[in-house]
Amino acid sequence: MTVIALFGATGRTGHRVLTRALGAGFEVRVLVRDPARLATTSQALTVIRGDVLDADAVDQTVAGSDAVLSLFGQVKGSPPTLQADGTQLIADAMRRHSVNRIVTLSGGGLSASLDRPGPADRVIRFLLKTLAGHVLADAEQHLRVLEASGLDWTVVRGPRLTVKPGTGTYRVGWVGVDASTQISRDDLADFILTQVVDRTFIGQMPFVSA
Repeated sequence: MTVIALFGATGRTGHRVLTRALGAGFEVRVLVRDPARLATTSQALTVIRGDVLDADAVDQTVAGSDAVLSLFGQVKGSPPTLQADGTQLIADAMRRHSVNRIVTLSGGGLSASLDRPGPADRVIRFLLKTLAGHVLADAEQHLRVLEASGLDWTVVRGPRLTVKPGTGTYRVGWVGVDASTQISRDDLADFILTQVVDRTFIGQMPFVSA
């Protein structure tokens, strides 16, 4: 049975991924600061209490897994380099335990070579840099960590996330190429889970939208 190490399981997208992973028959190891915030329980779920900046807790979460889904991100009061530093600790633990597959989550503000941003996309990126430049800088640094890691990484990017019920269909393209401006968290979670075994986008940053 495939074992997933999941970081960010109590987040609005992370808990959807957790529910789907357990429902699909995966074993899941999660690292959470407050286990009471988990929305589900299962015999296939192992809970490690701690923080993504705690190297020992990260190592314990990765140990025994086959793939890593890293869905944590900055919230109010987070350290400015949370995603980069946490990703570095995860990558270090993965190499120690010979785990190669990692999928992370970011937004469309993170640029990829195949993007063809239109005027609206450029405005959104400008606003992101202006209003939340530290978040974008952290995302860019987390990408550099992945690029230097030697791991089989994929960064899943999305536009504005909604809580609308999932439709079961979505587009996988690039910013400005076969893309829209929103996606439901349900559909995004569906795609993220496919990346545990799908190797199409290794070393790439697909943009998933409705």
